Amino acid sequence: MEMDLSRAVKLARIELTPEEEQRLAPQLGEVLQYVEKLNELDVSDVEPTAHATPLSNVMREDEPRESLSQEEALRNAPKTANGLFVVPKIVE
Repeated sequence: MEMDLSRAVKLARIELTPEEEQRLAPQLGEVLQYVEKLNELDVSDVEPTAHATPLSNVMREDEPRESLSQEEALRNAPKTANGLFVVPKIVE
């Protein structure tokens, strides 16, 4: 498994300064070496799991209850207009 830093940066969709690239390249190499070592393990007898330990839901019952009024919901909003939250435009 060989991956250079520029490919990892592109896949992660991040921008690095030249100083960050110089510092992170050896670290990425160490991480990838460790992953290669893990790939050598024989896990053919290990059952696939989503979690290492058993999980159980501890959620409350879904019952109707009193909700916030519009005024309460908007009370701490940085910006509102016509009873709505005003948020930055993210799609052009």
